[in-house]
Amino acid sequence: MWIVERSAHHNRWYAVTPAAKGIFALAGLAAAYLAQTPAAALAVAGACFVATWLGAGVRLGWYLRVAAAPLGFLALSALSLLSSIAWSAETGWTLRLQPAALTPAMMASARALAALSALLALVLTTPLSHLLALLRRLHCPEVLLDLMVLCYRLLFVFADASRDTLAAQSARLGFSSPVRSLRSMGLLVGNLAAQVAFRASGLQTAAEARCCSDGSLRFLTPLFVHTGRHIALGSAAGVGLLLLAWRLSV
Repeated sequence: MWIVERSAHHNRWYAVTPAAKGIFALAGLAAAYLAQTPAAALAVAGACFVATWLGAGVRLGWYLRVAAAPLGFLALSALSLLSSIAWSAETGWTLRLQPAALTPAMMASARALAALSALLALVLTTPLSHLLALLRRLHCPEVLLDLMVLCYRLLFVFADASRDTLAAQSARLGFSSPVRSLRSMGLLVGNLAAQVAFRASGLQTAAEARCCSDGSLRFLTPLFVHTGRHIALGSAAGVGLLLLAWRLSV
């Protein structure tokens, strides 16, 4: 989560209006859906990746670290589409590959990769406060915006609690052997629930002290210059993604 936050505040597109980046991301999602071949979907994914890396200047290491977890889930999903588990009285449970499922698995994986690249282009270049300002202008319900802020904040609370507990356990040689590591992980999982609840209570107390017990949460957002130009460029880039997906699908 810290990488996402740092990347969103330290890239070339930070001062670009979130409307332009939102249009580009939505066009990427639409292009991923419209792609009819794996090559077309992979081309859309590559275009979004290049725009994020070279266009916005997001560090390649940060991009890969953020994308590692969803790419792992994507790989597992592709393997599950390509294989099946069957039972027979002679051999018992067997794992079988399905060659007929290769083409659908490749298509689904390529589309998912393109959609992931489009979303990362938005998330890694746009801070949460900018996204909230955009969603508020689009008349998104305030209760959903407040839930977004609270959930996003609690992710950092969870990460802090995990890091502090792991540091304390490591200092006490809690991971010096496999048996101790297993025990420490069990204690970590049990302790995190109490730690997160305690810190969440502190956040609630701080919000009430700032008279935020009711009403929406507001953030200061910068004044974006050249908004019309950026929206035009984002729309042109989005149309380019759609044309790329259509051209390679023919």
